[in-house]
Amino acid sequence: MTILNDQFFDSLASSTLDTLEAETLPAACYSDEEFHEFEKAALFEHEWLCVGRAEWLEEPGDFFTVTRADEPIIVSKTRDGSIKALSAVCQHRAMLVAEGHGNARAFVCPYHHWTYDLDGTLVGAPAMSRTCNFDKKSAALPEIRHEIWHGFIFINLDAEAAPLAPRLAGVEDVVANYAFENLRGPRPEEPTIFPWNWKVMLENNNDGYHASRLHAGPLHDFIPSGLASFPEVPADSAGYYRLNGTLHKNAAFNATQKAVFPVFPKLTEEEQNRLLFVNLPPSLSLVVLNDTVLYLIMDPRTAGSHALTIGTLMVPEAMDDPLYELKMKMNDTAVEEIVGQDFHVDELVQQGLRSRFAPRGRYSWQEGAQRLLNVWLVDRYRAEWDRRRGPSAPITRLHA
Repeated sequence: MTILNDQFFDSLASSTLDTLEAETLPAACYSDEEFHEFEKAALFEHEWLCVGRAEWLEEPGDFFTVTRADEPIIVSKTRDGSIKALSAVCQHRAMLVAEGHGNARAFVCPYHHWTYDLDGTLVGAPAMSRTCNFDKKSAALPEIRHEIWHGFIFINLDAEAAPLAPRLAGVEDVVANYAFENLRGPRPEEPTIFPWNWKVMLENNNDGYHASRLHAGPLHDFIPSGLASFPEVPADSAGYYRLNGTLHKNAAFNATQKAVFPVFPKLTEEEQNRLLFVNLPPSLSLVVLNDTVLYLIMDPRTAGSHALTIGTLMVPEAMDDPLYELKMKMNDTAVEEIVGQDFHVDELVQQGLRSRFAPRGRYSWQEGAQRLLNVWLVDRYRAEWDRRRGPSAPITRLHA
């Protein structure tokens, strides 16, 4: 029996109340495959999705490939230095024209050698001269909308979606002094698939409540749960954030408990005494320290799994430090211990969400970010449900 009905979607309203009144989303939102397909249509086919960083494309011909909402995509730098996002599907017989990442003079379909320029234009189609009414211009690789926000590349499969940048005005002030667009870091490893829902990942990464409990110990105690805060953002915001005060200046996750790379030069005294956690659902989560930024790019695969890309950014000169590798190793050792605790919990939470006894629980004030995510999600779930009910159905968005 389907769970997708008016009663189910009406029940989501309780998850958007004030944090101290709200309850968690139904477990089916994390574990039900039918809901996952609905969510793909509600979110991943209409929202801006992070696919990578602009510096991954340094030279003309550089490209990388991703899949979002089951769509194979090429992101490339063209001959004039601009960035394009293109369908990777050959317009002849649907073979993919590129895999992985690298540098190419053109994208050549390995099946029948149709050849596309870096901007998607079809420039070669062997033995097609006898084909009636064949027009190479109409057989270009379809272009996909993209925007770059502080160095992060986003794509959107919805040609009618509102632009991204104006909808991030509510987070611009809090991220401005970090200058993400100027930061650099080693290229991340290929995505890893983890056996839990993408929302479990996103919620954990922005949860102030567990910090002083799950992570209790010298690697994390200087960032206590009691110093978390959850500023409101505009109702139409494409992102939200958590601030977390620290017990000393320029705190960091390593054995020294302090930043070991150059502190971002524009940070205020207040910013140097806190950490920042920024979420741009449904695909990007940032852990912003004062010398490094950890970014997590999420790509859902099923209700119970997602692919995750994890990268690190810092000021470019940090990588010229003769002690760079040793400092990174020290940071990585601490982060791996903390993340290992998180991943263990995430996997067990996913198991619990499949249980018949999975609750709609209540929130602590230290879980304000979860309520912000719920507001973002439920508005979009209701909009998709209204679309499916037809043009005569009332629009029931909970937030303007």
